[in-house]
Amino acid sequence: MVESAPAMTGEDLNALTPDEIAARLSGPPEERAAFVRQAAEAGLAEAQAVYGQMLLDGAGVATDTAAALDWFTRAAAQHHLMAINMVGRCYDLGWGTAPDKARAAECYRIAAGRGLDWGMYNYATLLALGHGVAEDKAAALDWFQQAAALGNAKAINFVGSFHEDGWVVPRDMAKAARCYARAAQGGDFRGCFNHARMLGAAGKTEEAIGWLKRAGETATPAFVEKASAWLATAELPAFRVRGVQALRMGAGLS
Repeated sequence: MVESAPAMTGEDLNALTPDEIAARLSGPPEERAAFVRQAAEAGLAEAQAVYGQMLLDGAGVATDTAAALDWFTRAAAQHHLMAINMVGRCYDLGWGTAPDKARAAECYRIAAGRGLDWGMYNYATLLALGHGVAEDKAAALDWFQQAAALGNAKAINFVGSFHEDGWVVPRDMAKAARCYARAAQGGDFRGCFNHARMLGAAGKTEEAIGWLKRAGETATPAFVEKASAWLATAELPAFRVRGVQALRMGAGLS
């Protein structure tokens, strides 16, 4: 068990050299968490936001979603953009509080308006679905495009969906395919999956199988199950067996 270190002030933290900070952050997870908490308690907004994420993830500390929300709220009060977004995530998904989509949307809107790509993506998602705000796919696409311009891979994938499904814009499979390819290259697992679909439809089966494996490497368990079910009934025969195997192999499943 790590003993509590003496409280540090902002002055103490500012006196640390970059090497001293790096040394404290290179230790075991519990020691890193203890140091970040000290910085958070000293009032540093960045540390408060990071410590909140540690509490969400259980990184070096016991998972505590209510405490995570508290630290995100403290950082948000100092106008920390990612913390504002994360307060929204907590209300969106019910982490440490009762779900409140309207409050989540307001947090996302503020973060988006101040230039945070994740705020743009999250706000656009609620607009597209009509959760917490009136459904407005045109406004959603505009926010997705702004986040995509900043390189947000998930937003790029969503722009592809708009073009594939003909939401707001005319259906354009070539544009959708280009968006999915960019999202896949950016590491979004949904982008990887959609890119694989497009490649399979174009007859590039082996390349598609490789992207399905990549999708599985970072996909959520729920997505793996849903995507596996789709692949099992896909028109392309290779997807029904090899595609499912590649996806699940990437996810570390048999």
